[in-house]
This record gives sequence, C-alpha cells and structure tokens, in this order.
Amino acid sequence: MGQIKHNDFAQSLTKDTSICSMSVDELQSLMLENRRLSLKIYKFIGIRLRRLERRLELLLFKDSRTRLIEYLVELEKEYGQVLANGDTLIKHPYTQKDIASLIGISRPSLNILMNNLKEENYLDFNRKEIILKK
Repeated sequence: MGQIKHNDFAQSLTKDTSICSMSVDELQSLMLENRRLSLKIYKFIGIRLRRLERRLELLLFKDSRTRLIEYLVELEKEYGQVLANGDTLIKHPYTQKDIASLIGISRPSLNILMNNLKEENYLDFNRKEIILKK
C-alpha cells in the first residue's frame, strides 16, 4: 500500500458503477474497522499473487506456444462463453500487444503463433474475440 503509481486498468461489468478514490491511510482505516472488507481485500491480493506466480512460472519454464495456450485457458475461465456448437467464445479487453507482453513475446511472434493455432483448427480470432474450437 505504497504511493507508487501503476498502469493498471479496470473494466466495469455494468453501467451503474461508481469509482471511489481514497488515500492509503483511509483504506487502512476502513480495513481496521471492517473485518469483512479486510478479508475480501486479502483474498483478492492472494488470488492476484497466485496469478503472478503462475505467470512467472510460465515465463521461466515453458515455451512461447505453451505459454500462449495456458494464457488462453486463463482467458477462457475469465471471459469464456460456451456456444451452441460447443466452441468457446472469449470476448476480452486485451490487444495483441497486451497479450504478447503478458506472455513475454513480441507482438509479431504472437501473431505467428495465433495463426499457427488457427491453421491447426485450435482457434479462430479477431481483434476482441477468440473462439476456442472444441
């Protein structure tokens, strides 16, 4: 809970969302007063830490194709919808540059991998959607 600025983004699932800005001291005070809020924040931090550990593990020990496939599985869990034909539609907020950065490769390398997986009939994709074939 330092004063470092991050380049993160958030996406609202509904239009009736409010954003509340507060200082670190205010948040700490709220957490001391509200045990339930504290537990939710700690749970969120724990989940995020596990994701970061898994991502680091992927970067260190797996090849780029495996990293991409495992990242697609993560996207499927977070954004996937099963279609009538059994395929899974993933509507996600990421650009190819974002995905490439997250899995530790260049955008042109990502494009080559995505096209290879498309040729193998593993997936189909456009800018904001990926369809994983059954």
